[in-house]
Amino acid sequence: MTKDRIITTKTKLCAIIGNPVGHSLSPAIHNAAFDELGLDFVYLGFRVEDLKSALAGMRALENFRGMSVTIPHKIEAMDCVDEVAEVDRSIGSINTILNENGRLIGLGTDGPGALKALIDGGAELDGKNVLMLGAGGAARAIAFTLLRETKLSRLTILDINEGLLQGLTADLKKGNNERVESGLMSDETLVKGMGDADLIINCTPIGMHPNEGKSLVPVELFRTGQVVFDVVYTPLETRLLADARSKGLKVISGVEMFVNQAVLQFKHFTGAEPPVEVMRRVVLEKLGY
Repeated sequence: MTKDRIITTKTKLCAIIGNPVGHSLSPAIHNAAFDELGLDFVYLGFRVEDLKSALAGMRALENFRGMSVTIPHKIEAMDCVDEVAEVDRSIGSINTILNENGRLIGLGTDGPGALKALIDGGAELDGKNVLMLGAGGAARAIAFTLLRETKLSRLTILDINEGLLQGLTADLKKGNNERVESGLMSDETLVKGMGDADLIINCTPIGMHPNEGKSLVPVELFRTGQVVFDVVYTPLETRLLADARSKGLKVISGVEMFVNQAVLQFKHFTGAEPPVEVMRRVVLEKLGY
C-alpha cells in the first residue's frame, strides 16, 4: 500500500477468506492493483472457520464490496449467498462473492483462469487424457470448464474422499458425459492413471503449506510427453513440478491460474480494467523471483 493512501469511511473493502489463509498472496496482488489505478479500495485476508457468520457480516457491512473464497469454503459458500450464476451453480462451487447492496452474488473465476493458464502454457487438450488429483472446489471448477470448453478424450479423477469423489463424478456425468472416470486414490489407481494421462492436474493442497516438499506422484511414474499443471502457487515450484521438470516434462505453475482468476475477480470488484502485468510482477516478487 502506498504511503499516501488514505483510508476513509467510503473506502471499499475486499478480502480473502479461507482456512488456512496466511500463505495467500491475494492481498498483495489486489492492493498493488488498487494502488496502480488509484482506486479507493483495500484488500485484507481473514482466516475463517464459521463461514455463515462471516458472510452475514459481509452482507451487513455496506462498504464490504467483494470476497475471494479459498479452501475449504468454495462449496459451502454456494449455500450462503443469494444468487449464483447458472454455470457456477452447475459446477457446484464458487470462489468470488460480490456484495450488491446487501445482496450476495456468487460466481467462479477458477475454471476460466485455469483454462487460460493451460492454453498459454502450451498444453494440448483436444483428444487428450487428463488425470485430475483431487475432487474439491478447484477440481470442480476446472473439470466442468474443461469438459465444456474443450474436446478431451477422457477425464479421470482420483481422490481419497469417496463421498466428494462420487458427488463430483455424478454431477459431471449428467447429460450422459461418458468422458469421465473416477476412482479412490490408491497406488494401483495412480499407476494406471499416470500410465494413460497426457496432462496431470493437481487440485489438492499437497505441495502448499503445511505440506511443502510433498507430492502425490512418485517421480518414477512420469513418462515422456506429459504436461503437469499444479494449482498450488506457493511455492512457485512445488515438489510435483520439480519432479516433472527433472524428467524433462512441460510444467505449468499455479501462479498463472492464480493471476488469471485474480484479474477476473479484480474486474468484478471494481469494474476497472485490471493492470495485469503489475499483478503478475507482484506475485513473482513475493515468491522471490
